[in-house]
Amino acid sequence: MTTSCPLTINGDRLNRHLADLAQIGRTATGGIDRVAYSAADLEARQVVQSWMEQAGMGVRLDAAGNMIGRYEGSQPHRPALATGSHIDTVPNGGCYDGAYGVLAGIEVVRTLRDQQRRLHHALEVIVFTDEESSMIGSKAMAGRIVPNPGYYSRLDGSPIQTCLAQVGGNWNQIASAQRRPGEMLAFLELHVEQGPVLETAGVAIGIVEGIVGQRRYYLSVTGMARHAGTTPMALRQDALVATAQIVLAVHQIAQQPGDQVATVGWLEVLPNVPNTIPGQVNLKLDMRDLANAHLDAMMVDLEGKFREIAAATGTKIQIQPRLRNDPAPAAPRIQAAIARVCQDLGLSSLSLPSRASHDAQEMAALADMGMIFVPSQAGISHADTEYTSPEQCALGAEVLLQSLLKLDQLYQTPPAKVIALASTLSPGCIGQA
Repeated sequence: MTTSCPLTINGDRLNRHLADLAQIGRTATGGIDRVAYSAADLEARQVVQSWMEQAGMGVRLDAAGNMIGRYEGSQPHRPALATGSHIDTVPNGGCYDGAYGVLAGIEVVRTLRDQQRRLHHALEVIVFTDEESSMIGSKAMAGRIVPNPGYYSRLDGSPIQTCLAQVGGNWNQIASAQRRPGEMLAFLELHVEQGPVLETAGVAIGIVEGIVGQRRYYLSVTGMARHAGTTPMALRQDALVATAQIVLAVHQIAQQPGDQVATVGWLEVLPNVPNTIPGQVNLKLDMRDLANAHLDAMMVDLEGKFREIAAATGTKIQIQPRLRNDPAPAAPRIQAAIARVCQDLGLSSLSLPSRASHDAQEMAALADMGMIFVPSQAGISHADTEYTSPEQCALGAEVLLQSLLKLDQLYQTPPAKVIALASTLSPGCIGQA
C-alpha cells in the first residue's frame, strides 16, 4: 500500500455550490424559503442528488425520504463513515443552516474522486428529511419514530403520508429506514454554530462536546379575572403578576453556574384587555443542558419556586411536560481527532456544547457522533441575514475532510488504542490500495 498526501478541498467549488443552492427558494428579502416537502425543497433535492452522482456516489432514498449518497470504500465489508445534514429551511431562513454540512460532505467526496482515492470505509453523505420541523428523517433512521402518523401532520393539515410520498418516501414502510446495528461506525456533522460564541472568542473551529437535552413544558397560571379599576391591589389574583415572577425564577435558575439555558418564549394572556385583571396566562418553558440529571434538578427547583409564587399570588399553576430530547454526548475519539486536525492545520479551536438540536443527535443512537462548528456572523441563524464567510466555510470543510481521513484510520484500530492514536496521525494522508 502506498500513502499519498496531502488532500485538500476545493473551497471555490464548495462556495459556488452554496451560492447556487441558495437560489432555490430565494425570497424577496434575500432569505431562503425551502420548507420541507415544498416545491423548492423538491427542486433542491433533485439538484443535490445530481451533485452527489457527479461526485461518484450511488444515491438511494429510504422510506423516510432520506437521500443517501454512498462512495464505496476500498474494503467493502467494513461499516460506513457518514456525514451530512439537511437542506430544508425555516420560512425565510438562511442559506448555511444544514445545507453547508451537506455540500461540504459532497465536496469531500469530490476531492477523493478527483485524486482517485477511496477511504478504507465507505463514506455516506446523508440529506435528512424535514430537520427543521419534525426531524422525521433522522428519527426514522435511528429507530425513534412515533408510530402515530397524526403526530407528524403539517401545520396546514397535510398528512405525513402524502408529504413523504412527494420526496420518495413511504410512511407504511418507514420502519425499514432504521439502520441496522453496526452498519455505521461514526457520524460527523459540519454545521454553522448558529450562536455567537465562536465569533466572540475569535476562534476558527468549534469542537462540539455534545448536543444538549431539551425539555419543554406547557404552564397554565389561573387567577381571577376582575375589573381593573374596582378591585383593590390587596384583593387581586393576577395571573400575569404570577407569570412575571415565574419568568424571573426561570431566568435566575438558568444563571446558576453551568452550561444550562432556560427560556420562557411564548405567552398567551386572557382575556388580554386593558381594563381587566388577567385571569389566566398560558406559557411555554424551554430548558436545555448536557446532563439529564441537571435538567431534572432544575425542574425540581422551579417547581418549589412555583409553589411559593402560587401561594403568594393566590393563583394556581399547572405544569404539563410536552417534549423530552435526551442529551447526546459526542464521542471522545471524534473530539480528539478534530482537535488534532485543528492543531495540525494551525487553527484555533474551542470545545462547546450545541444548544440547538441537529440530526447528529439522533445519529448518536446508531454510532459514534461528532460535530464541527464554524462561526456565524453576529450569532444569527434562521434569518435572511445568516452569514458565514467563504473563507470560514472552506476552513470548516477542510477540517471535515481531514477529520474523516483520520477517523478512517482510527476505526481500523482496536477501541482501547483509538484515542491515543488520534494524537499521532498525520493530517491529509490516506492509504491507496
